Amino acid sequence: MPGSLPFYQKHQRHYDHDYRSSETQALVSKYRASSRSSSGYPAHTCTSGGYPAHTCNSGYAPHICTGHGLTSARTSTSRGLTASSYSGLEQSSQLTKRAKATHLAVDREHHIIGYVVPIFRGSREFAGGYSGVEDSRLKATSASMWGQDHFTSGLEMERSEVSSRKVTIRESAERISLSKTIYENEEHSKRMNKDSLMHAPEFVIKPRSHTVWENQSVRLHCTLSGWPNPHVVWYKNNVTIDPIAHPGKYKIESSYSVHSLEIDRCDFDDTAQYHVSAMNAKGEQSAYASVVVKRFKGEMDTSAPSPRRSYPRVGQVSEYGITFKTHIVDTFGVSFGREGETMSLGCTVIIHPNLERYQPGVEWYRDDVLLAPSKWHQMHWSGDRATLTLTHLNKEDEGLYTLRVTTKSGYETYSAYVFVRDADAEVEGAPGAPLDVRCLDANKDYVIVSWKQPAVDGGNSILGYFVDRCEVGTNHWIQCNDTPVKFARLPVTGLVEGRSYAFRVRAVNKSGMSRPSRTSEPVAAVDAADRARMRGTSAPVTGQIIVTEEEPAEGVVPGKPLELEVTEATKNYVVLSWKPPGERGHEGIMYYVEKCVSGTDSWQRVNTEIPVKSPRFALFDLAEGKSYSFRVRCCNSAGVGEPSPPTEATTVGDKLDVPAAPERVVATRNTATSVVVSWEKSRHAKDLVGYYIETSVVGSDTWEPCNNKPVPGSRFVCHGLVTGETYVFKVRAVNAAGISMSSQESEPVLVKAAIGGGIPHGVLPEMGPGGNRGGLTQHGPRWTDTHDTVQPPADTTMLRGNALTDTPTPTAKAEASVAANAKANANSVESQYPATKSPNKGAKRGSVSWAPELESGSGSVSDVVSNTPLAAPITAPITAPITAAITPPITALITPPLAPACNGEEEAIGGSREPLEKRKFSVDATAQRPRRDSTASPAPPFGISVLECVRDSMVLGWKQPAFVGGSDIIGYFVDYREVFDGLEGQWHEANIQSVSDRAYRVCDLKENKKYQFQVRAANMAGVGIPSLPSNTFLCEEWTIAVPGPPHDLQVTEVRSSSLVLLWKPPVYQGRDAVNGFYVDIKEAGASEEAWRGINKKATDSKFIKIENLQEGEKYVFRVRAQNNAGVGNASEVTEPTLAETKAGTKEIMVDVDDDGVISLNFECSAMSAESKFVWSKNYEEISDTERIAVETKGSKAKASFLAPGEEDIGVYSCSVTHTDGASASYDLTAEELKKLLETSHDHKFPIIPLKSELAVELQEKGRVRFWLQAEKISANGKVDYVFNDNSLSAGEKYKMNFDKNTGVIEMIMESLTPKDEGTFTFQLQDGKATNQSSLVLIGDVFKALQKESEFQMKEWVRKQGPHFVEYLGFEVTPECCVILKCKVGNIKKDTVALWQKDGQEIKSDQQLSFTEGVLKLEIAQRGARAVAGTADTVDTVDDVTWRQLKISKKDAGVYNIVLKDDRGKDTSTLNLTDQGFRDMMNEVFSVIANSSTALKITSTDEGIRLYTFVSYYNDLLQVTWHYKDSAISFSDRIKSGVVGEQLWLQIKEPTEKDTGKYAIEFNDGKGGLRRTVELSGQAFDDAVAEFKRLKAAAIAERNRARVKGGLPDVVTIQEGKDLNLTCNISGDPVPEVTWLKNEREIVSDDHLLLKFESGKFASFIITKVNSDDSGKYSILVKNKFGTESGEFTLQVTQGPVDLGVTSYLTDQDGNVMVGPNTTPPKKRTPATAGTKQKPSDSPVPKTPPPGKQVDGRENVEQVKETGKTVTEDTAETLPAPTATGTTPETPQHPDAELCDEAASPSGSPEETTAQ
Repeated sequence: MPGSLPFYQKHQRHYDHDYRSSETQALVSKYRASSRSSSGYPAHTCTSGGYPAHTCNSGYAPHICTGHGLTSARTSTSRGLTASSYSGLEQSSQLTKRAKATHLAVDREHHIIGYVVPIFRGSREFAGGYSGVEDSRLKATSASMWGQDHFTSGLEMERSEVSSRKVTIRESAERISLSKTIYENEEHSKRMNKDSLMHAPEFVIKPRSHTVWENQSVRLHCTLSGWPNPHVVWYKNNVTIDPIAHPGKYKIESSYSVHSLEIDRCDFDDTAQYHVSAMNAKGEQSAYASVVVKRFKGEMDTSAPSPRRSYPRVGQVSEYGITFKTHIVDTFGVSFGREGETMSLGCTVIIHPNLERYQPGVEWYRDDVLLAPSKWHQMHWSGDRATLTLTHLNKEDEGLYTLRVTTKSGYETYSAYVFVRDADAEVEGAPGAPLDVRCLDANKDYVIVSWKQPAVDGGNSILGYFVDRCEVGTNHWIQCNDTPVKFARLPVTGLVEGRSYAFRVRAVNKSGMSRPSRTSEPVAAVDAADRARMRGTSAPVTGQIIVTEEEPAEGVVPGKPLELEVTEATKNYVVLSWKPPGERGHEGIMYYVEKCVSGTDSWQRVNTEIPVKSPRFALFDLAEGKSYSFRVRCCNSAGVGEPSPPTEATTVGDKLDVPAAPERVVATRNTATSVVVSWEKSRHAKDLVGYYIETSVVGSDTWEPCNNKPVPGSRFVCHGLVTGETYVFKVRAVNAAGISMSSQESEPVLVKAAIGGGIPHGVLPEMGPGGNRGGLTQHGPRWTDTHDTVQPPADTTMLRGNALTDTPTPTAKAEASVAANAKANANSVESQYPATKSPNKGAKRGSVSWAPELESGSGSVSDVVSNTPLAAPITAPITAPITAAITPPITALITPPLAPACNGEEEAIGGSREPLEKRKFSVDATAQRPRRDSTASPAPPFGISVLECVRDSMVLGWKQPAFVGGSDIIGYFVDYREVFDGLEGQWHEANIQSVSDRAYRVCDLKENKKYQFQVRAANMAGVGIPSLPSNTFLCEEWTIAVPGPPHDLQVTEVRSSSLVLLWKPPVYQGRDAVNGFYVDIKEAGASEEAWRGINKKATDSKFIKIENLQEGEKYVFRVRAQNNAGVGNASEVTEPTLAETKAGTKEIMVDVDDDGVISLNFECSAMSAESKFVWSKNYEEISDTERIAVETKGSKAKASFLAPGEEDIGVYSCSVTHTDGASASYDLTAEELKKLLETSHDHKFPIIPLKSELAVELQEKGRVRFWLQAEKISANGKVDYVFNDNSLSAGEKYKMNFDKNTGVIEMIMESLTPKDEGTFTFQLQDGKATNQSSLVLIGDVFKALQKESEFQMKEWVRKQGPHFVEYLGFEVTPECCVILKCKVGNIKKDTVALWQKDGQEIKSDQQLSFTEGVLKLEIAQRGARAVAGTADTVDTVDDVTWRQLKISKKDAGVYNIVLKDDRGKDTSTLNLTDQGFRDMMNEVFSVIANSSTALKITSTDEGIRLYTFVSYYNDLLQVTWHYKDSAISFSDRIKSGVVGEQLWLQIKEPTEKDTGKYAIEFNDGKGGLRRTVELSGQAFDDAVAEFKRLKAAAIAERNRARVKGGLPDVVTIQEGKDLNLTCNISGDPVPEVTWLKNEREIVSDDHLLLKFESGKFASFIITKVNSDDSGKYSILVKNKFGTESGEFTLQVTQGPVDLGVTSYLTDQDGNVMVGPNTTPPKKRTPATAGTKQKPSDSPVPKTPPPGKQVDGRENVEQVKETGKTVTEDTAETLPAPTATGTTPETPQHPDAELCDEAASPSGSPEETTAQ
C-alpha cells in the first residue's frame, strides 16, 4: 500500500529519508518539474571551518552561516540544546562537503548529543527544518527560478513558493505520522515482549584485517545485532578514534546494523590494530582487525616521517624572538588510590607572555618514563591546564609522576608521588595481585612471561603463581601451567604461530586465589628474524617497510647452528638460544634440539614430533640436580644438517637465589605525615627488582605496606602516616626468585615535621660515591631529573656558560640545585634569627655575588654551593658572615684563561707556576678576597681518547683528575660538539645523570662527522670546570680485526724498585675475544724507540707487578691487548712515575691473634680527614663480607679472614684515598695459607680437641660404660666427673679410668637405677686448655638404656645354663621345605630338647645326643609323626625333621622348643599364626616364584596357551595374570588353571585384539615376581597358524569315519545257525559303508543281509550259515575326513542242531560287550553249565583276578592276556564293564535282539566262538 515501509525498516526506529512512499516520490518529482521561477533574493554564503563556502538561495534576507558546515544560522533552542541538521542516530559529526544537511542536537561546545525532529511552526521556522534532500532541491529550484526570469512578478513567485511549501509540508506531515506509528508499534512490542527484544550486541560479520599500499584508502566494516541499538566506538591501538581531531583522515558511518571506519590515504602511522566496541544495556562486545601499510618494492624514504605529537598544535604561533617564562601552579599533591578506581592529576600552567593558540610541549612521565596515550592513560591540555587521567588504577600505576612543560626558552617540571593500594581480595586471606606482567622474549614457539611479586601475601606465604593467556580478539582465558610456579618467570608454550596473545598472572596461597594482574601488552608469536624475511611484513616502529625479492635456493642442507648457549636455567626449565647457520639457502629452516646427560654419550632428541621454528627453545621436565649438555641440528626439505658444538654442562636448578634481607634500616622525620626510610642494600643480590617497605605503629604488631610497587633505590619517603604516632619500619628485597626475609626493625620514629621541611617525594635520587653505577652507560632519548618539586626562582637558574645551549647542562642543573638548597638553608637561618642581616645588601642568599679579577683575557667562574642541609638548629646568635650557616663554606673554582699548559702539566697565572688542578679558592659571601680551603670542586679530567667507534656512537675514556677537591668524585659529565670544516659548533650534553666509570658511550652521533669532547668531574662540593676540548675525532665504524686499546691505566704501590700497574680491558674486542695483554715500559725522557716489553708471554690478568726498576728514575707505561688476529694498538701513556719509596711507606703485615684469627694489617700515617682504606683482592674491591671482615681504627686497617680456605688465595692490596698514593699488597699463596692455618690451629689449641664426644655403651652383665677420647692431652691433664652438677668420685658404684697415652677416659657403673637419670659430664683441663662433653640421659632415652641394661643382666644369667644363641626362626629351602631352626649353646649330654606345637609335644623316635649345634625341624601337615635324625657331635648340626609334601593352613600354630638340664632351662617360641604364618607362606611363595620358568607360548586345538612351570606348587599360592599391565578378567574365552606344576592361561579363538604383553605375577607379600612374554608379531602369527592347524586336525580326527567296535577277530559258528553281527559307526558327515569278503565287495541278498541304520549301526546277518560262508570279512567306512576298516574271520563248523542266534553289539566308545542274548523259550534255550563247548587253544578265566577289575579296559586286557578265543560260555560269564566297574544297561538296537558288549582299550577285536 502507499506509504508502507520496506521490510528492513519495520523494526528500525530511525530510517533513512531516501526511502519514502510512492506518493511522496511522485509529488517531489512533480515539484522539481514545475519549479522554474526564481526567488528574487540574493544568495547568502555559509562558511564553515575547514569546508568551502556554499551558496544558498532563499527568500530571506542575506545572512552569513558560520560553523563546521553543520549548523544553520537560524536554529531553534530547546532546553539549552542547539538544533542543527539531522543526520540519523549516532552519525559522525564529520561530514564531507557533499553530505546532506540534517538536524543534529549539539551542546554549547558544539558536541553532537542527539537529533531533533523538525515540526512546522511557520514560514520562518520552516527554513531551518528541511531535511537534507528537500533543502538541496529547494535551493536548486530557487536558484533556477531566480536565474531564468529576473522580472517575474512577486505574486507569481510567492504562489510558486507557497505551492512548494504545501507539498513539502504534506510530505513532512506524512513522515512524522509514519514515525509516530512506528514508534508506537515498537513501544507496544517492547512492552508486550520486552525480554525477547533486548539482547546484548553480537557481531554478525566481524571486521576483516587488510594489507594495503601506501596512499591507498581502506574501509573496515562490520554488521551488528542487538537491542537496544548498541553504541559503537572505534579504537586504534586501544585509543579512541576522534574524526574531529583528524579532519579528513577518518570517516565513521553507521547505517542500520552496518558500521564502518574509512581511513583515507593510509601512511605508515596507520599500521596498527583496530577494534570496534559495541555496548548497550545488556552487555558489550569487541572485534579486532589489523591494518598493515606497505611500500612498493625498491622505494625507501630516507626521511621517514616522525611519529605524530601527542598534542597536535593547531594554529601555532611563531616562537622566534620571544622569551617564555613558565610557572606551574595549582598542582596536585601526593595521592592515594585503590585498584580499579579512576584518578585524575592536574596542574595549571602559566606561560608569559600569553599568546593565543600557543601550544607548549606537555609531557607526562612516571618514574622518568614518558607516558603515551592509551586506555590506561588519557592526557588533556585545555590551553592553561594539563590533566592526566588514570582510568583504571593498578599497582603498575604507582610511582613518581612528573609534568614537564617545554617551551623554546626551556622547560619546567613538577612531580608528586601516587600510591595505589590493593583492591579488596575476592577470598579472605588471598594475596594481592601480581604486577608488571611483561613478555621478555617472544617467538614462534614460546613466550617468556615475567612479573613482580605482590607486597601483600594475605597473611600466608604465597605458594606460587598461575599464568593465563588469551588470544587477542577473544575473551577466553586459558591457564598455562597446571601447578603453581614460584619463580616469577615462565616460558609459555603451545602458541599458534602468527597469532597475538595477552597474558595475566594470579597468585595463590592456602586461603585462595588472588585477583588477576593487569593484562600484559599483546605480543605476537612471530620471530623477529622471520618477520624481516617475510614478504609484506607489518611496519616497524619507524614506519618504514622495505620489501625485497629473494631467489629460492633449493637442495641446500643447512649448516651448523652458531653460538649455542644456555641463556636461562631454573629448576623448572632451561632456555637455549642460538644463531641460524650461514649456509641455509633462502628456504625456511627448522631445528631439532638434543640433550645428553653429563658423563654419557647418549644424545636424545627433545622435540621428536614437531621441529622448532625459532632460534630459541625452552626445555621442561629435566631432572633437578642433574647436569645436561645440549646441541641443535638444522633441517629443511633437503635434509638434516650436522649438530652444533655442544654446550657446557648445565646443572638443572635455580641459579638465582632469594636475596638476603636488607640491613641497617634507618627512619628519619620528614613532614607531618611522612618519614624518610633508608637502608643498606641486600648483599650479593642478583637481578634485584626492588624493595618493599612495611610499617607498623609501635605496639600494634600490625604491618602495612608503604609501597605496592618495588622501588629500586635504597631510600624511600613513606607517606600517609598519622601525625604524632610512632612507627617502626622494615624492608624486604625482591627478585625473580622471591621476596627476602624482612630486615631488622628500625628504631621507632615519631611522625613530626622536620626542621626546614622535608622531601616531598616517595623516591630519593641515588647520590653517593657510586653515582650512576654500571658499565658504559648508554645515552638514550629519555629525560631524567632529580625530582625537584619546589621550583627555585627563575633568576637562580640562569647560570653563566649556558646561553648557547638549548637545555641546561648537567653542570647548570647541579649548580642550580646546590644554589637552591643553600638559599633554603640561609632563609631558614634568617627566619630563626631575624636580626641577622646580610652584610652584602642585595646579594643572593646561598650564591656567590662577585667574581675576582682575572688576568688578561676573559676567564670564567663556576659558582657552586654545598647542598648539605643543616644538621641541627643553631642555638647561638649569628655574628659571623652568612657562610657560617652553610657547611661546608661556599666555594668557587677560579678558571684562568685556557692557555697552553707548560709541558702539558701546568699553566701560568700572574707569573706564578702552579698545577691547574691545585688552584682553588674558598669564597666568603661577605668577603672581597679569595682564600684557600681543603674542600672544593675537582680539577678537570684530562687525556680524553677514543676506545671504540661505531657508526653512530663513540666510547670515550679519560684520566682521573690529579686533584679531586678534598672529597671523592661521585661522577663525570660529558659534553660534545660537532666540528664543521674546522668550525666548532655548540656544546651539547651527552649524559644527564653522572657516570662513575671513566669511560662513557656517547650515542646519537652522525656517521663520518667530526666531534670534540670535554669532561667535567663532580664531587660533593659541586661540578668542576670542563676539561680542555679533546682532539677532533671522526665518527666512523672500526673494522680492524685486532682489539682496541686498553684504558684507565693506574700506577699503585710505587717503591724504589717496583710498582704495580692496573688497567681495564679494551672496549673494542676486534674480531675475537681478548686473550692477553702486553705491558711496555720506557724512561720518561727517552725516545719512542726506547719502548720495551715487560712480559714476553701475554698475561690474562688486568694487573702486573713490575720489578727491577732503577731508583730515582721516572717511567711511563702502556698496555696492548691481543686476540687471535694479533696485537692491537697501545693504550694512552701513563703519567711519569718516579721510582722511589716515600717516607713513612709501610707494607701489609700478616698476624694471627690469640684466638687464631688470621688478619692482614696496614697502617698509613699520611691520612687526611676524608681518607678511606680500600681493600681489594686481585685488585678488585672486596665485596664478599662473608669471608673477610674489614675494620678501621684511626690510621690502621685490618682485614680478618672469617673462614680461611683455598678460596682466599690471591693478591690482597690496600690503598688509601686522598693521599699521595699510599698503598701496599700481600700475595697469599697456597703454601703461605697452609702455614697460617697451622699457626692459627696452634693458637686455638687451648680448646682440647676430642676424637669422640661422651658416649655410653653396655657391657657384660649389663654394666654401663661412659667414655670419650681426647685427641691429644698431656700427662698433667685432669678430668672431673660430674652428674647433675655434683662431682663424682671412684667407689663401689663408680669406677673411673684415664689412659693418658690414648686419651681414653671412662666411667663404669654396675647397673642403672631411677636415681641415675640426669646429665653426665666429663670436664677436661690441660694447662689453660679446657673442654667438656656432656651426655643427657632422661626420659625415654634413660628408660630404654635402663631396660637394655637389665636385659643384658638377665641374658648373662640365662647363658650360665643351656641357652639359645639364636632364637627359633624359620627358613625356606630351595626345595620349598620350611625348616624351623635355632642355634643352641652351653649344652651337655644330658641336655634335653623338647619340641611343641600349640602346647602339644612333638615326640621323636630317638634320644637327642649333642653338646652344641643347630636344631632344625621341618614342619609337615596332617599330624605325621616326627622322624628324628641322628645328631652330630660338637660343631655339627642336629636335625629333628617332620616331613610333608605341601604346606597348608593346618601347619599354622605356635611352635616351642625347650632346652633343659640340671643347670636350668631356656625356651624359644615362634608364632606361626596370623601374620607369622603369612610371612612364612610369603617366603614359600617367593621360592616358588623364583623357581618359575620363563613364560612360554604354545598352541592347542582350542587356542593359544601361555604357561610356566614351577618346581613346587602350593594351593595357597596367589598368582595374577596381566594383559598390558592390567589384571585379566576371566571369561569362557580366557581361562587360567594349574596342571601339576604347570600354570597356564588359555586364550580360545585368539584374534588380533589379543596381541600384547602378558605377564604372570606371583604375590609374595613383598614386591612380587613377574614373568612376561610378548604375544605379538611373528610369535603371535606362528602361534595362530599352529592353532589353526591343530584345530583342523582335531576336527578331522573327531569327524572322520570310524568303526568303533563289535567285530571280533574270529567268529566260529555251527553250520545252519544264523549269524548276526552289529557294530557302531561314527563320522560327520555320515560315512559310506562297504562290506568285503576276501577283498571283494559283497552286496546284500536274502542269504546275506547288510544293513546301515540311523547312520550309526551297521549289521551283518547271515541266515543258515553254511560252509561257503567261511572266509575273511571286512567292513570299510569312508567320508571326506578319512577311511577306516574292521575285519573278522568267519569259521563254519559242523555241529548239532541250531540252538538259537548269537549277536554282538558295541557301545558308543566302540567297546565290545560279549554275552548271550536272552531269547524266548520258543526260539532258543539259554546255554547251561552242562552245555558242550569246544575247548579253545588257550584257557580263559571266567573272572578277572582280584585287584585287576578296575575298569572295563583292564578287564578286557585280562581277557586278551589269557586267550584269543572267546566262546559262548565264557562270554556269558564275563560281566559288561563300565568306567566305574558296574554293568550298564545294554543298548537296544532297533532291529536286533539284546546283546552284550565287551570293550578293548586298544580297539583290537577279540576272537569269539559261538556255541
